[in-house]
Amino acid sequence: MGRKVWFGVGGVLALFLSFMTLLVVGTYSAASGSGVANGQSMNLAKGTVPAAYAGLVQKWGSLCKELSPPLLAAQLYQESRFDPNAVSPAEAQGIAQFIPSTWATHGVDGDGDGDRDVWDPADAIPSAASYDCTLAKDVRGVGGDPVANMLAAYNAGPYRVIAAGGVPDIAETKDYVKQITSLAKSFAAPVRPVAVSQQAAGAIYFAQSKLGTLYLWGGNGTPEQGGRFDCSGLTQASYRSVGIELPRVANDQWYAGQHPKRDELQPGDLVFFAYDLTNPRSIHHVGIYVGGGYMINAPHTGAVIRFDKIDTPDYIGATRVTRDGAAALPRPKTA
Repeated sequence: MGRKVWFGVGGVLALFLSFMTLLVVGTYSAASGSGVANGQSMNLAKGTVPAAYAGLVQKWGSLCKELSPPLLAAQLYQESRFDPNAVSPAEAQGIAQFIPSTWATHGVDGDGDGDRDVWDPADAIPSAASYDCTLAKDVRGVGGDPVANMLAAYNAGPYRVIAAGGVPDIAETKDYVKQITSLAKSFAAPVRPVAVSQQAAGAIYFAQSKLGTLYLWGGNGTPEQGGRFDCSGLTQASYRSVGIELPRVANDQWYAGQHPKRDELQPGDLVFFAYDLTNPRSIHHVGIYVGGGYMINAPHTGAVIRFDKIDTPDYIGATRVTRDGAAALPRPKTA
């Protein structure tokens, strides 16, 4: 992933190298005493759902008490990455990935235009919410966490949840419940500032060690590539160095944690840039924030990894990476 135009910092490079030494130590100190932000809003975080669908997700995600807009968004992202034209090998269709038999039973006319169209998000998103709430009602008398039971019913069927008296002891089902509940946090607007990542300083340290390395499109830093990276290859390798595995593509890395505001950025946050600021699926570039409005950046072919300003017209926002957030992300079938 790369960008065509970036602002260089030229002579400040040496000053930043000294600054970064102090910054990394300070980040480790700050991180060691921070807690975890548990409180989550029922509202979507800005920019996490494409604007064309955000209103639908916010509205229909409140259809029943077990569902929430961030949870519905997490399911849609996991199913199709918000692609209304998606088709799976099992013939699941549309943004909510209904198989035809399930759509025939549970599809609803969400926009009231007289038809039920699995390819129309205005029908498919309400149908996904309605289906979730139907499952939630089916297992409402079961003990345990009602949200977990609803998600387990989605994955394994309500009869298995009822028989087990809660989430059944099925590895795939337990993984699905954990994945969606963790991923939902990446779509939720936090009700207080996002906790500082303890891994951030280590990720910065790795990225800093690559300053001056020539950019390579598709670069993962392998010996065969001369240790060269592109933007998302660098961020992936930086967080891999501290034991967190990010997806390879920038617009999937966007969902690896919660989203601090511009004035809440901390060193180690991933900062993102998009062609369309209303659509996070158009994210085309990522860097690692280091403070003071700058990031470590693998910019484009012909340039080296360097410090650049983040305040450009295509800046869409930031992600504070967490281990659970990264682990919850669905992985593409191809690299």
